[in-house]
Amino acid sequence: MTRPAIYLDHNAASPLLPEARSALVAALDLMGNPSSVHGHGRALRNLIDTARGQVATLAGAERKQVVFTGSATEAITQAIVGGAKAFASTAIVVSAGEHAAVTKAAEATGLPVITIGLLPDGSIDLDQLADVIFGAEGNLLVALHWVNNETGVVQPIGRISAIVGPTRHTLFIDAVQAFGKLPLDFATSAPDMMAISGHKIGAPAGIGALLVKAHADVVRLIPGGGQEQGRRGGTEATALIAGFGAAASAIGARYATADVPRLINRLEADLKSAIPGVAIFGATRLGNVTNFAVPGVKNATAMMALDLMGLSVSSGSACSSGKVGPSHVLAAMGVAPELADCALRISMGWNSTVDDVNAFVAGYQSILERQRARQGQAA
Repeated sequence: MTRPAIYLDHNAASPLLPEARSALVAALDLMGNPSSVHGHGRALRNLIDTARGQVATLAGAERKQVVFTGSATEAITQAIVGGAKAFASTAIVVSAGEHAAVTKAAEATGLPVITIGLLPDGSIDLDQLADVIFGAEGNLLVALHWVNNETGVVQPIGRISAIVGPTRHTLFIDAVQAFGKLPLDFATSAPDMMAISGHKIGAPAGIGALLVKAHADVVRLIPGGGQEQGRRGGTEATALIAGFGAAASAIGARYATADVPRLINRLEADLKSAIPGVAIFGATRLGNVTNFAVPGVKNATAMMALDLMGLSVSSGSACSSGKVGPSHVLAAMGVAPELADCALRISMGWNSTVDDVNAFVAGYQSILERQRARQGQAA
């Protein structure tokens, strides 16, 4: 089976950057344990320290605020499950557009979960959030996303921070889709914790990080031998961490060279020009993703046809056991189920090109033409 020639699913995982591959392979040639005090161990420790600085720089964080984890999901779970315990939270606040990693972690705390709705443009209902925050009697742990993984809608983190930040409540931000694409400035921002991921920016899969402020340094999930300054047990995956650091250093220039927002704008303009009635979901979106639908063209059918053409796309999150189902995000935005069933997500990244845009638009048009031809024959 040949690999699809054109990859348009960077929100699921971005292809490995050459810089990350080189750092990964070089680290794999080293032996030892980074906790050992001998020369082999110190060499590995130096790689981790370098990578910590590289990731901190991209996140606008201090080195000591970066806690390496096995994935963003682990970081999210540490923040929510560990945070709820550390801060004696009485309830978890999420939005209706959260990734499953957030909602499942919230449920795992065993605490009441309060869900804030989305507005039709995909943004979190801040009036409802304020009502919940200022009406709460206990200590809330507020867990919200910065950029929606399905629609690319950018949430107003400044306004969210202004609501939650000055209160006694804890604010955790899922910054997985924002990291590497927006300035995070974690060290000077209001959130107490943030989760970031490696493979969303071209690092190897299997590495993420939780960013923590000093007062949140007590948040734990995995006890162990004192690794990561006692904040996450388990021998560090040095090679993966080295790849993460290299990707963090390289992604800014790579992303800018690809000029991803221009490609997404071109894609949307071509779709609107070629296909009357196309619906594009969400406002104030990140410039690397579009989520659209054409009435009557089911996403499951379209994805299979596109895959046969060598075009890899998705209908939303890749973290649902490979299933194509209704989008809870679009449902929360009030999109009609029959239209949501036609939604496709196209996400681009550091190696995307205008040829990818042209190939997708041509491929999708051919699917639409074949479907209309069959409908005409049936009539």
